[in-house]
Amino acid sequence: MADADVREAVPSDAAEIARIQLTTWRTAFTELLPAAVLDGLDSAATEQEWRHALSDGPAAVLVAMEGSWIVGFCAAGPAPEAEVAAANGTLPADAATVALVSALLVEPRWGRRGHGGRLLGAMVERLAAGGATRGITWVPEANTASMAFFRSAGWAPDGTVRTLDAGGRPLRELRLSGPMELQFEER
Repeated sequence: MADADVREAVPSDAAEIARIQLTTWRTAFTELLPAAVLDGLDSAATEQEWRHALSDGPAAVLVAMEGSWIVGFCAAGPAPEAEVAAANGTLPADAATVALVSALLVEPRWGRRGHGGRLLGAMVERLAAGGATRGITWVPEANTASMAFFRSAGWAPDGTVRTLDAGGRPLRELRLSGPMELQFEER
């Protein structure tokens, strides 16, 4: 494999991050999201959202590199109370130190080369240095690849479920929770 690395994203990466997001969703999520939702994704709007996030957003964004190519990204930051609360609305004792991994995507053609693990590892290290004691993320229940990836890092469903409206189709997501010390297992 060529040189692989992770670095902090900068605003000029917004177009490539948006391209990777849309390509990945349109390739890997065809079973999860209706065609109308995938067809309606706007690349210019997505790029603008990422440019704003990289300039003014509260989340940190890292990109995975293979050689000179950006091949994936991870966005994370402090978890909002609504994301960390139990289904009944109560907050756990550690709510102030929980981080939310809001996005972790590797473009499918670059998959299975360790980029996801490097991204999550670098992000968790950064979050822990900032005081995070635990991480959470939401994964569609039917996304077996992402479920297996996070499980291999020691993150598991914590019993909280939400259902989103994905263009008129319900999308059931499980909240996964895990330590800041990752221990990847062979899959």
